[in-house]
Amino acid sequence: MALDHRLTPEHEELRRTVEAFAHDVVAPRIGAYYERHAFPYDIVREMAAMGLFGLPFPEEYGGMGGDYLALCLALEELARVDSSVAITLEAGVSLGAMPLYRYGSEEQKREWLPKLCSGEMLGAFGLTEPGFGSDAGGTRTTAVRDGDSWVINGTKCFITNSGTDITGLVTVTAVTGRAEDGAPLISTIVVPSGSPGFTVAAPYSKVGWNASDTRELSFRDVRVPAANLLGEEGRGYAQFLRILDEGRIAISALATGLAQGCVDESVRYAGEREAFGRPIGANQAIQFKLADMEMRAHTARVAWRDAASRLLAGEPFKKEAAMAKLYSSDVAVTNAREATQIHGGYGFMNEYPVARMWRDSKILEIGEGTSEVQRMLIARELGLGRG
Repeated sequence: MALDHRLTPEHEELRRTVEAFAHDVVAPRIGAYYERHAFPYDIVREMAAMGLFGLPFPEEYGGMGGDYLALCLALEELARVDSSVAITLEAGVSLGAMPLYRYGSEEQKREWLPKLCSGEMLGAFGLTEPGFGSDAGGTRTTAVRDGDSWVINGTKCFITNSGTDITGLVTVTAVTGRAEDGAPLISTIVVPSGSPGFTVAAPYSKVGWNASDTRELSFRDVRVPAANLLGEEGRGYAQFLRILDEGRIAISALATGLAQGCVDESVRYAGEREAFGRPIGANQAIQFKLADMEMRAHTARVAWRDAASRLLAGEPFKKEAAMAKLYSSDVAVTNAREATQIHGGYGFMNEYPVARMWRDSKILEIGEGTSEVQRMLIARELGLGRG
């Protein structure tokens, strides 16, 4: 299969539009939110007005009629400046709205997607639990059918977009029964914000992504309509595996943006900062660092676009998504470390964007599947047995 990763005029126009927005709107304002650990509602409203939350969804549901590549292009450009706003968009679309679009009934789509696509409402995906991170099959949250309702009990952790003023729903994975062999049947159920018994904890104190919203959620006899079941009962595990496969491409694009942002900031700094009578960019040691950083960012971009191309073509993409996520997250951490080194003492000061990038990079090796999980997935796709 021949893949052409050059962008169409429409995709390039979108990329340039988001690039300008990130540079002109996000960059001057996000530092203050980051330092206060505050959610940037005004920036998110402007992102919503641009249609970014509806990028990959059909117009009939209030979307922009684009595709997953369009979403990933926006994520990369935002993350070149700041990862908090990028992860807010990624989680709102890939984890919040996409499960409804992929698996929801027509009635569910009509009810929820227009508000999610417009950015009037944010959605979240309640998967991870305190005792089970990578082993999501160990879900302890339960949902018991009681007449025309599901009654949900359990706890979720590290859930992005789950406690903002505009959060409207959380799609929760829960055990709804047992198979004949005793294996848990995991289903996904939409829980509207504000449901009685649904408690949202205070925001976490995080190392990075400080201008995004991340919380622990608890469900104590939360009763929702039976019609809030998303897709078939017992198919929740398979659903979230597909959602995570797609999400890894989006996270890879975000990680690539961070890696490229480290290059952007370091090239700028190397041209301005002087030492021993000349710009530090004239020193070969700095030049070689920057050349390697640019090479890594470019290769990461090729990797995520390859995975996205396969997704859009309806071809298998699980291995390519895992490789892209694994490589780009590693590149993000490496480039952030090198950018900090190039900036010297200023790289340790929060007023410089690379300080945020350094803090934000590490979670990319953990969230939406750790690097170890990605290696496991790649090995399985190579036909190697479970260890």
